[in-house]
Amino acid sequence: MTQDEVLAEFRASGALLEGHFKLSSGRHSAHYLQCARVLMNPARAARIAAAVVAGIPAAVREAVEVVVSPAMGGIIIGHEVARVLEKDALFLERPEGVFHLRRGFALKPGAKVLMVEDVVTTGLSSREAIAAVAREGGEVIAECAIIDRSCGTVDLGVPFHPLIAIDFPTYDPDSLPESLARLPVTKPGSRKA
Repeated sequence: MTQDEVLAEFRASGALLEGHFKLSSGRHSAHYLQCARVLMNPARAARIAAAVVAGIPAAVREAVEVVVSPAMGGIIIGHEVARVLEKDALFLERPEGVFHLRRGFALKPGAKVLMVEDVVTTGLSSREAIAAVAREGGEVIAECAIIDRSCGTVDLGVPFHPLIAIDFPTYDPDSLPESLARLPVTKPGSRKA
């Protein structure tokens, strides 16, 4: 899928929002990509997942033993990517603020993990999830995502394969443009901060 095709999927599902948003990273933006909305249609989610997997090098696809994604945003796309790869899909939760596996999920020691996210901006959640997989005994060999909001600048410590990169500017809370500062803030992400 091209960037225009992916953004068309977001627009068609009402998932490309404009306003003033506080992102999970703590940064602010005039744009928010609500992946839950774009993934709510199973056929659309399957198309996007197939496109994500097509962008992962063959050697990585062949080495993956299990797919892991952080809750909440990564669960649906993680499940769909796992379906394409014909692997199990697990997810990490952080009810007390630190990611870990729950619900009887476990990784075999040394399991080769593909981390799957919906959107990556600063990579904070991804790095926390990658560290959690290491604590759980697995090894993240790569990460993929639908959207890279960093436009290739994020360092996750593992190879990163986003479907598309988008340059929607983000801002520190103390350096907002006046046009954005005038708008009420919405916090649509899954992180409480």
